[in-house]
Amino acid sequence: MAAEYLSWVPADVDLSKPNAARIYDYMLGGANNFDVDRSFAKELLHTLPDARSLAQENRGFLKRAVTFLAEQGITQYIDLGSGIPTVGNTHEVAQRIQPDSRVVYVDNEPVAVAHSELILQDNPNATVLRADVRDPESVVGHAATRELLDFTEPVAILMFAIMHFVPDEQDPWGLIEVYRDATVSGSYLAITHATSDLRPELEVAIEAYKRTSNPSLQRSREETVALFDGYDLVEPGVVFARDWRPEIEIEHLYPSAIYGGVGRRP
Repeated sequence: MAAEYLSWVPADVDLSKPNAARIYDYMLGGANNFDVDRSFAKELLHTLPDARSLAQENRGFLKRAVTFLAEQGITQYIDLGSGIPTVGNTHEVAQRIQPDSRVVYVDNEPVAVAHSELILQDNPNATVLRADVRDPESVVGHAATRELLDFTEPVAILMFAIMHFVPDEQDPWGLIEVYRDATVSGSYLAITHATSDLRPELEVAIEAYKRTSNPSLQRSREETVALFDGYDLVEPGVVFARDWRPEIEIEHLYPSAIYGGVGRRP
């Protein structure tokens, strides 16, 4: 494992446990992961043989949701738990449609932040914060956030595959409320969230995640809808991520394990 501490790896990376961002990177075919992450991912694939497809499903939702938001005229984004950069990042999707789009990425995983800094170093309209999404005041009030975003204009809050790492006792509704209340009417919230509604075997994967640095949980559709309190859901509402405004219809071998939705602040 020590051999994996290469020159680009931040000194405070913890390789004693697998990490959700690096596992996700592996599932998407990325190279910014380590033996501990790959071993866990391969074990996970025995429980969820379509785990790679689920990662792609989540990524596809990001692309379609951000495209929708950009087409509504949104040019400001806070991407929470943004993870390790890969093709089709939020700023790439948004800036293709609205070239002046500005994005604040937020993550607490040092590899994700280090690679984001490299990718964004020549992009003045995007930045990354190493911060905890569960501390919304520090994210919204950060000097870099305030410098890049104008909170008198609509802002889209993106929570892709992050809220299933925030248990009820950490008050996910309250932290979303802080992000919501920092934005004006016409702002948006987009969420994807793990669910075992049609995939009871996901509970086995959730148990396994207790051995990672990011223990997770699942929520039902009703519980996921409740996260949008204070927002008007955009059609088709909270549905399986693959069914949210799909570009093409694809037949899948397994049911989905991810809900997705977008809401607008009235």
